[in-house]
Amino acid sequence: MKSSDTKLPQSDSLLLRDTTLADRVYEQLLSMIVQGEIGVGEKLPTEHALSERMNVSRPILRQALKQLRADDVIVSRQGSGSFVKRRPDEEVLDFAPVGSIADIQRTFEFRAAIEGEAAYLAAKRSADADIGQMRAALAELDRCIKENELGVDADEVFHAAICRASDNHYFASARSSMKSNILTGMNLTRNLSLMKPRVRLETVQQEHREILNAIEAGDAVAARAAMRRHIENARTRVFEGAGSSD
Repeated sequence: MKSSDTKLPQSDSLLLRDTTLADRVYEQLLSMIVQGEIGVGEKLPTEHALSERMNVSRPILRQALKQLRADDVIVSRQGSGSFVKRRPDEEVLDFAPVGSIADIQRTFEFRAAIEGEAAYLAAKRSADADIGQMRAALAELDRCIKENELGVDADEVFHAAICRASDNHYFASARSSMKSNILTGMNLTRNLSLMKPRVRLETVQQEHREILNAIEAGDAVAARAAMRRHIENARTRVFEGAGSSD
């Protein structure tokens, strides 16, 4: 194969470059908010001012702002601009590898889709051995909460067991291909939870129990909904922080 055959079309190359640049702008804006440069309830500078300050085009800036809105960190008010809705904990920047936050959020989106359907099938197809693995993982997570331990390994075991219980190896393979990204996200969310009152981790554990209860009951629709809700809540919990304008 000629080297030219492996090159992306110009439009795709530009898309990848722009997405990467938008991610960098997104994380710069997030850092400004986390560090209190723009406070909760305060208005962000205009798009023109931000694009000049960051030396990026306004379309790139808008991608970054769109992601911050999706993360519920900022809110747009028609005719008034964008305002900071919440200030995430500073530890978000400490626990997340540099340049990884946008990818962590995308990983949650991937997981909600893949693991939601895996839970649906697991409710229909899981064997006793699969249920036993899930129960054992939850018991280990209970111990971790009691002992104030991180619990990432047990969390991973629980979710991986559900993918295997779907009896479709493509779910497990798809999840395995993202394992390092998934573990990064789990490490971030569980570290943040350890810094909160214990009720935070107990809430996460209750979400796990709801998933398992639906799978054990053979309620595929409830299992899918419980899994998606759990992962979407995990994504939201990344940015729970020191205040809200609500």
